[in-house]
Amino acid sequence: MNATDQQPAPSASYGGNLARWLVIAVLCAMLVAASVLGYLGWTSTNTSVPASGYVALVLGVVFSLVVGVGLMALVFYSSRKGYDEPAVLIEEPERDQDDGQARSR
Repeated sequence: MNATDQQPAPSASYGGNLARWLVIAVLCAMLVAASVLGYLGWTSTNTSVPASGYVALVLGVVFSLVVGVGLMALVFYSSRKGYDEPAVLIEEPERDQDDGQARSR
């Protein structure tokens, strides 16, 4: 037995766990940064928004949601009905010109 046989093999999951936690930490930091920037942008001015601005905002959000939900519904419908399957060429049987009957190969 040599010295390398006695040492335990390094755990392969340690690198995976570290990478997973690193990704979670980066995403949380981005969420905090976006929240801070959103708050600062919202409170940085004392300008009032007229009622037509709020109506436009609500209509834009509703329209975006309708389009998003509609497109997702079409994706699920298409997937369930099999329209997303790869195309398959279905060959027509060859017809004999003398009697119009299909020939077998």
